Amino acid sequence: MTDIQIEGAGTMKAGKILCLLRSYKAHAEEMGNTPSKKPDFFIKPSTSIIFNDENIIIPSASKEVHHEVELAVLIGKRGKDIPASQAMQYVRGYGILIDVTARDIQSRAKKMGKPWAIAKGFDTFAPVSDFVLKERIEDPHDLEIWLRVNGEIRQRSNTSKLLFKIPEIIEFISSKMTLEPGDIIATGTPEGVSEILPGDVVEAWIDDIGMLRVGVE
Repeated sequence: MTDIQIEGAGTMKAGKILCLLRSYKAHAEEMGNTPSKKPDFFIKPSTSIIFNDENIIIPSASKEVHHEVELAVLIGKRGKDIPASQAMQYVRGYGILIDVTARDIQSRAKKMGKPWAIAKGFDTFAPVSDFVLKERIEDPHDLEIWLRVNGEIRQRSNTSKLLFKIPEIIEFISSKMTLEPGDIIATGTPEGVSEILPGDVVEAWIDDIGMLRVGVE
């Protein structure tokens, strides 16, 4: 299993990765979608995780792979049907996750009305940073977030623009399935997603958390 690093607090075994859909208005609109009125999510496998200074591998099955930078929430204890009023008690820390997407595979699946888990679940398709303890983050809903490729900024926003707050997200997800220690909630991506190519260097930053840097091959 994959070990997640927590600064100053050891490691945790990675669990499932729960990724929010259309949780930034501008991103939903750039993809031709309507922003979500309530949380919704899909799951990426823990086998898609890589870490700082490792490489995203473009699969031979895809001709168009995109980056999506996201604030990640690390779950610290098991919970089911968690009310929003208690949700932050289940948070262990925060990190950066890049939700890598085989856009062409996803688009074909959508047109055919099929699931698109394959487009999100390839090995190396979930680079994650080290996590920081939640006590270090004064307000996770007011953090600058950006991503650049080869030094060019592609995505830049603030988590204040999230359509759903973290307690609401945890309440919704835990009403559908049990959250366990090591689960990661990826809270969604802002606008500016675009293609990455072999040889690119991708750097993602979130205030008070730090930087995640990966290559592409």
